[in-house]
Amino acid sequence: MAKQPIGFLDSGVGGLTVVKEALRQLPQEDIVFIGDQARLPYGPRPASQVQEFTWQLTNFLLKKQIKMLVFACNTATAEALEVIKPHLSIPVVGVILPGTRAAIKASHNGQIGVIATEGTIASNAYEKAIKLRDPDLTVVSLAAPKFVPLVESNQYQGELARKIVAETLAPLKETAIDTLILGCTHYPLLRPLIQDFMGPKVQLIDSGAEAVSEVSVLLDYFEIANHHLEGPRQTSFYTTASPEMFDQIAGDWLDLNEIHAEQVNVKESN
Repeated sequence: MAKQPIGFLDSGVGGLTVVKEALRQLPQEDIVFIGDQARLPYGPRPASQVQEFTWQLTNFLLKKQIKMLVFACNTATAEALEVIKPHLSIPVVGVILPGTRAAIKASHNGQIGVIATEGTIASNAYEKAIKLRDPDLTVVSLAAPKFVPLVESNQYQGELARKIVAETLAPLKETAIDTLILGCTHYPLLRPLIQDFMGPKVQLIDSGAEAVSEVSVLLDYFEIANHHLEGPRQTSFYTTASPEMFDQIAGDWLDLNEIHAEQVNVKESN
């Protein structure tokens, strides 16, 4: 089982920010990633639909004989993880709890901000998780629905992105937050612009990167870490939409040569 790959799922390319961290932290692990670009964004969709789509992505990855499943998507984590996890015999990791723990640890004044999709904000998942651990903390939540389209259209650098980031995050500048959770795996691609706007006194928390640290711990706990790498690591990428844009963003972000994502229909594969 140790030699089987780890599966990552997302609504689009945002989950590649989690994969990037996995490539760094887990150099001996094979990786399979599926991005549901044909049906993004998940944020505005009803919970029942997010659960349906996430089940389809999960079943696709299970057919790849994965040993662990990572929900590299905050909306899927918020709306579908607790529905799907009890039905699986492999470890399942989401991005919300690891991000929550990191934010609580990082904050000095107890004022934590969360930016995420409409679905994640509406679920109140981050605030519930934070308040469960410390009811005295203040949580300021803000939906940033324009960020995902920016990333998916490969416009996350430049003046348009800078303008949208500034307009979206303006309400947070009026608050006393000293820590800001990037509650969508697309958002780290906008991290330089977000940090520049919020200023150096606000620490950004990348939930996806924190989730990979948890994956590393669980691989050892369940004794399924791959300590016997034979040949180069295998990375496989799948998308439900046209692979050309995916390949371009993935190549730039992951700094890997010759990424060739395969287009799949997850509805037919189930």
